[in-house]
Amino acid sequence: MYRYRKLTTRQRADLVRFRGRHGFPLHSPPHLEDAAGWYLITAATFEHRPYLADDADRAEILRQLFEEFEPQGIECAGWVVLPNHYHVLVHTVDLAKAASALGRVHGRTARALNGRDKTPARKVWYRYSDRLIRSERHYFTTLNYIHHNPVKHGYVEQPRQWPCSSVHWYEEELGREWLRDCWVQYPIRDYGKGWDDAR
Repeated sequence: MYRYRKLTTRQRADLVRFRGRHGFPLHSPPHLEDAAGWYLITAATFEHRPYLADDADRAEILRQLFEEFEPQGIECAGWVVLPNHYHVLVHTVDLAKAASALGRVHGRTARALNGRDKTPARKVWYRYSDRLIRSERHYFTTLNYIHHNPVKHGYVEQPRQWPCSSVHWYEEELGREWLRDCWVQYPIRDYGKGWDDAR
């Protein structure tokens, strides 16, 4: 959406034609995969506005995600919730069920936030994107990416300083040394580059 705004009129028209020819949504991320597996799911607030500005709002999003995922058999291995987006690393046998779960959480949280802020017509969420995990390297690098996301965006200096993150679960269950080894073995430099070749 944001890159689209920077395109020229001709580039926009070419992009819309390309998406139409391939059956993709015209102005939102296509969901090309529907295989069972691990996925990085990213959802952002509309125009990346910080609607999840406090810890309680972020914790509530996470609580609702887990509440929706569990009955669907969706396993969540990593998460981080920031003021304007979140990432979850989930395993599902049916991506459509995960999409429905996200839709329910986004609908409820948008209504709650808008009710609290007295902005009933405000658009809170802007869809989501999914990325099928291609390999063990992709999986653990993605986990590191999730845990370091608050650092990347300048909210904290160390991943452990951000409360709404699975880094705390990993530290408690597997230890700080495990996290350090994972970081050394699977660094996030050039994150995403070459994933399609890393099967």
